[in-house]
Amino acid sequence: MRYLETLNLKQILFMNHKMVENIFAYLPSLPTDNEEFKTLLGSKKIKIERIVSSGQSSPEDFWYEQEENEWVIVLEGEATLSFENENDVILKKGDFINIPSYKKHRVKSTIKNSYTIWLAIFY
Repeated sequence: MRYLETLNLKQILFMNHKMVENIFAYLPSLPTDNEEFKTLLGSKKIKIERIVSSGQSSPEDFWYEQEENEWVIVLEGEATLSFENENDVILKKGDFINIPSYKKHRVKSTIKNSYTIWLAIFY
């Protein structure tokens, strides 16, 4: 399944004329030490990524500070995001947030031994 991570939008849409995939398919076995990042669609202007967490968090001294905006929704589970000099934000199933480019943020926590499934759109 790793080969899907490198395909572009056109290749994915027309691969074997199959256009339907399931966001909850091919989840990693629990427990797992690492988050899983899978690019579902990608182009020069947008990337859509599924992220599967199970207790992972960003290192204490690490901040994401990306060039692109990030819109993210929690499809399953729960997570806490930290923002530099701001209150933490708890995201539960169905909650979403738009994170502007260069806004320092980190994943403070996700649920241990259970899935937190994110859908992230970078634009």
